[in-house]
Amino acid sequence: MSTVLVVEDSLAQRQMISDLLKGSGLTVSVASDGVEALEHILQSRPDVVVLDIVMPRMNGYEVCRRLKADPKTQNVPVVMCSSKGEEFDRYWGMKQGADAYIAKPFQPTELIGTVKQLLRS
Repeated sequence: MSTVLVVEDSLAQRQMISDLLKGSGLTVSVASDGVEALEHILQSRPDVVVLDIVMPRMNGYEVCRRLKADPKTQNVPVVMCSSKGEEFDRYWGMKQGADAYIAKPFQPTELIGTVKQLLRS
């Protein structure tokens, strides 16, 4: 079974995203900021990371850059999921190495479809 790491500082958002993914048959682990996310990823590599951008201690852009720069984690797909929904935000997220970008609020089918597509590829 595939594992998704949900990195989100908002407890309500983290719970909602986790429940959606669990409901579609995925195993979910969580982190509440970028530093915690990197520690978690190095210990137990998830199959996909769903990553918020605006977080304390380390933002999602920095987490994504570090993951993609490390040969051990560069192939872990990253879905940036953020309330920063402008075209520039999407462009910048992809430039940091994200494999997909979803703006909040999103449709549940968009998130699940994107995650499952990345798991297949």
